[in-house]
Amino acid sequence: MRFDLAESRFVDAHLRPEAPAVIAADATLSWRELAASAAVWCDAARAEGFGRDVPVIVRGHKEAGFFVAMAGALMLGAPFVPVDTVYPDERMRRIARTLAASAYFDARTGRFERLDGDAEPAEGHTRAPALRETNLAYVQFTSGTTGDPKGVQIGREGVASLAEWMNLDFALGPSPVFLNQAPFSFDLSMYEVFGTLALGGTIVMMSRAACMPGAAFIEALAQARVTSWVSTPSFAQQQLLDPRFEQASLPSLSTFLFCGETLPVSLARRLRQRFPGARIINTYGPTEATVAATWIVVDDAVLEAHPVRLPIGFSRRGGEVFIDQNELCIAGPYVMRGYLNRADLNATKMFERDGGRAFRAGDVGDVDADGLLFCHGRMDDQVKLNGYRIELAEIDSALAAMPGGAHAAAVPLRRADGSVARIVAFVETGANDERGAQLALPSDWRVRLGERLPPYMIPSELIACRMLPLTVNAKIDRARLAEDYRNAMMASQSNGNGR
Repeated sequence: MRFDLAESRFVDAHLRPEAPAVIAADATLSWRELAASAAVWCDAARAEGFGRDVPVIVRGHKEAGFFVAMAGALMLGAPFVPVDTVYPDERMRRIARTLAASAYFDARTGRFERLDGDAEPAEGHTRAPALRETNLAYVQFTSGTTGDPKGVQIGREGVASLAEWMNLDFALGPSPVFLNQAPFSFDLSMYEVFGTLALGGTIVMMSRAACMPGAAFIEALAQARVTSWVSTPSFAQQQLLDPRFEQASLPSLSTFLFCGETLPVSLARRLRQRFPGARIINTYGPTEATVAATWIVVDDAVLEAHPVRLPIGFSRRGGEVFIDQNELCIAGPYVMRGYLNRADLNATKMFERDGGRAFRAGDVGDVDADGLLFCHGRMDDQVKLNGYRIELAEIDSALAAMPGGAHAAAVPLRRADGSVARIVAFVETGANDERGAQLALPSDWRVRLGERLPPYMIPSELIACRMLPLTVNAKIDRARLAEDYRNAMMASQSNGNGR
């Protein structure tokens, strides 16, 4: 079986109806059971006042019911709004206020719940007003500069384009089995959601606790016969701490699909060594482009041609990625329908190209003579130190080019007024040696970095740590590293004063 995104219904009921569609800690659902559960969910949602174009918040963390609700919402024509419990309650309240929603579906209890303090809606009224944009698949809320999340509106045409791209270009094989570890609030997870639905595959939902490096995680993936690994590069980097993370332990794993961060050359090389039979697909794109807009298969030839920094590849089918004044821009039917209730942002970030939607990604990019695209980090993620503008990703790249391929993060340390006092770098030392030994930092690291960076970009300190901390979206948590550094310095000063 599979889910037809154009018709919003389950089809091919005679094909593998008893095959697993959802594997979660609390339940495993066959395709037949998923279809039946989604139909029941639709009936309950209608009874609660939800309907076409009325957004429904779905909250939980890796419950089978979370996936049922997303499939049900697609059947109902109601855009789903995923909110993972790894985010604080206040985030959901802000999202609910933006949507004017009075209820949500709790995947943990399997029930629709009223938001605190909200009365029952009057008869004939819905739980939230219908959105002005019609025929949306989902609304994903991302962090906003004002502190309020921004609602990215993704149309049905966007997810249909995503599924077609995955089917025609990713060579995932019949009925792929996807690792799903990213929160559903993080758009990376939409690869697994729509890949599973459209391709008739299986989604293996792993909680944050279940994803810690170790035997239990590897055994769970092996038992589920996962074929398609989907994650940020940083999440895969952490798994290299376990020497069992290799092809012999995971013989079914045939594809690594990355997005969300720069893919370091060093990580790609180690994965090629550990998983010689697997394809590595590097993709790039913001939430506003329905997960990703470019792709490239990273093989040995690509690694040889680009030993320092990997390209983000070529535009995905059906769209265009181009450079305008050093900024990566994206055009195509998979570009969002705009930010929810943010005409101000839409006016500055969206524009028209050849009669279609286009979006300014806010990333610095360029293209080489062969048409290969490169991303050099955020235009707004630069820091200024002693008058120099510095891109932290460029320092990360230089650190990764050192012997052993250091997985590292440059971290700005700020003064009370927010200005940058200096830059330090944390280097992960536990993930580069299968024998469990620590990576030795080269004593001449300043000289080595000086071969790639100007003096003002060289960190003042190189600090070893066994594992770089990650955010809930499995990206390097630079803010936490800065806080850990400050706390360590304060403790050191206190001890020095005899306290």
